[in-house]
Amino acid sequence: MVKEDRLTHLRVKKDDAIVTDNPWRRLREFTAARIGLGRAGVSTPTRESLEFQLAHAQARDAVHTELDFDGLQQDLMALADKYPLLNREAPLKLHSQATDRMTYLQRPDWGRQLDEASLAALKPHQASEPYDLAIVIADGLSATAIKENAAVFIETLAQAMQASEQAYSLAPIVMVEQGRVAVGDDVCEALNAKAVLVLIGERPGLSSPDSLGLYLTWGAKRGLTDDKRNCISNVRKAGLSYFAAAQKSLYLLTEARRLQCSGVAIKDRSTDKIIDSNAVQTSFLLDK
Repeated sequence: MVKEDRLTHLRVKKDDAIVTDNPWRRLREFTAARIGLGRAGVSTPTRESLEFQLAHAQARDAVHTELDFDGLQQDLMALADKYPLLNREAPLKLHSQATDRMTYLQRPDWGRQLDEASLAALKPHQASEPYDLAIVIADGLSATAIKENAAVFIETLAQAMQASEQAYSLAPIVMVEQGRVAVGDDVCEALNAKAVLVLIGERPGLSSPDSLGLYLTWGAKRGLTDDKRNCISNVRKAGLSYFAAAQKSLYLLTEARRLQCSGVAIKDRSTDKIIDSNAVQTSFLLDK
């Protein structure tokens, strides 16, 4: 009877009485990082352990799930009807030299270049006058990121570009299956574009399986090194907002066009405060 009473007592104990709290737990209000988990005896609490397993499964799914390119194409065509700035041609679906997902994961170099059929498919769309920008969407390491963020970001970017004082000409949007960042170099060169913006699913983290990466390259061509690119990462609902990412992208494109270069030669000052020299008060050191 005594033993049964003790078991009943354990069953009704609340979690906060079983789990030893961690004083750092309050910091989780400001970050998705796994900190301040607490402990149950010498082990991780069951809830935290299960949440970790779920996050790990979501990250693996993001890498191996196939992207619905047909659905994405329909979404992009709807945006072209809505925003005159976007090229009215149907987005082109191309493929890298990585023939399947396993090859893509094992041979990153093959994901960086288009296959011969895709290069040939781009030739009819080459412009006599260079496009200002080519937009490339690659599934990368997270189809989830592209599915949830790509179309929304492009709409936000189109709004920002249409509101800009400068005019832009855009190439037909290109979608690349099994593509990596550098695959945009082939597209930029083949379409005769001045710059390329690659939207790609980033390697998923245990708290961010849906992170979209943006890579801007001026004068991209095959063989270019990564120091010639500007990167904007963690674009998603729980990360960098679409508006902020679009503003950064437009700023970098404007600077790239002004300086005729990209990458480490450009410093991102898009978030710097603008100082009006006429509004600066006289320093006390100069007062007479």
